[in-house]
Amino acid sequence: MESGDNKLPSIKKNYIYNTLYQILAVITPLITAPYTSRVLGEDKIGIQSFTSSNAAFFTLIAVLGTATYGQREIAMARNDRKKSSRLFWEIEGLSLISSVFVLALWAIWVYMAGKYRIYYAVLTLQIFSVAFDISWYFGGFEKFGLIVARNAVIKLAGIIVLFTLVKDADDLLLYMALLCATGLVGNLSMWLSLKGMLEKVSVRDIHPFSHLKNTFAYFIPSAATSVYTILDKSMIGFITGNEAENGYYEQAVKIIRMIQSVVFSLNTVMYARMSYLFSEGKITEMKKKISDSYDFLLSLSIPVMFGLVAVSGNFVLWFFGEGFERTGYLLCLLAPLPVIICISNVLGSQYLTPSGQRVRSTKGIIAGAAVNVVLNLILIPRYGAAGAAVGSVAAELVISLIYIYMSRDVVRISQLLHMSVKKLAASLIMFGGILLLTGTGLSGVVFTLVQFVAGAVIYIVAMFVFRDSFAITFLKWIKVKCLKNKS
Repeated sequence: MESGDNKLPSIKKNYIYNTLYQILAVITPLITAPYTSRVLGEDKIGIQSFTSSNAAFFTLIAVLGTATYGQREIAMARNDRKKSSRLFWEIEGLSLISSVFVLALWAIWVYMAGKYRIYYAVLTLQIFSVAFDISWYFGGFEKFGLIVARNAVIKLAGIIVLFTLVKDADDLLLYMALLCATGLVGNLSMWLSLKGMLEKVSVRDIHPFSHLKNTFAYFIPSAATSVYTILDKSMIGFITGNEAENGYYEQAVKIIRMIQSVVFSLNTVMYARMSYLFSEGKITEMKKKISDSYDFLLSLSIPVMFGLVAVSGNFVLWFFGEGFERTGYLLCLLAPLPVIICISNVLGSQYLTPSGQRVRSTKGIIAGAAVNVVLNLILIPRYGAAGAAVGSVAAELVISLIYIYMSRDVVRISQLLHMSVKKLAASLIMFGGILLLTGTGLSGVVFTLVQFVAGAVIYIVAMFVFRDSFAITFLKWIKVKCLKNKS
């Protein structure tokens, strides 16, 4: 056993690093959205959304659950360098093999694709890139800072190239190729950070298929999750035949994804730590961290829900431009997702999966997926993208309730409600304050900034007035830091 430095990485620092990393994963389309929505238009954005969602199913099979499984295995073996090195090559080898298999299936899909064939051909890069994604390895060691700077440079370079080359609606193929190429280069760049982290492993000691059964257990819930995170866009396209509907939905989901990346990046950080604590038998410490995580994440997600509804109308008009007004309506429908997903995400990432209950938790995901598909079939033909939004919210709610039932020895609904009361009251006051600003005559970017600043100030003040648990804990932390600096 080689323990090296036994000091555990800072969760606060890793939260910051992983927040940056998660933002980088979506920052290119988010930063460029105001430009591309105006240059490409809702129809071309809809084509990109529809074809990319179909390609995502193949990407899912290529990954085969190795990302989540790999991070857990590396986290549990990180004190044994020889074992972690062998695990890396076995899991990555399995990922490469599955990717080659999927690329063969993808070639058949592209050949039969009809009018979208050329777009699918470009998306081959998207599937190819997942074979070289080793972020799970660094996640297992909680070394999120290693890859943030490298990916930031690549993402920013991609943005510059996009603004330089994509000029009109005829450049959709180029736009899609740039997105895929940026992801591929980003994944390949991670390999440069492996130097000094791996030991030599004999080829005879590497058995990638020994992990197939376990990764499949992680693949099933990932596949079920994709039913309501990816299939929505495919069903909108196939059922409505309206590319614009996909465009509206794509932009709304893009904003929700960005918010989730910032709010829930803590769970990615905590997943590795919880896997380590579970392997050490420190269950009491796990429960304490889950409670603290809920206190923190609910303090962010509840005001975000009300804030989205309050600012969506004005925000969409200046951010995406004319023609995307329906996106604001969809954002209001999707606004509850940050709060609902907060509940399932914490339990899934910090308890069920780290404690080896991934297969059990799959039942909840499959139930949610079933609800989503049924509601989509009923609602999309009549309401289009709005029907898909309602289906997604309902699916996530079902999963969260099932997860709470499965984890009732760790957290109860009454505990979450008690923790949320003051946060909910502060958010309602904030919501009312933002609505009062509508009579100021302001509009555009300035009005959104005023809404954001005013809402944040009102919420923070209300949290301290109500003496919310997280606000008091944060205040005590500030006092301790100040005393340390003085001494």
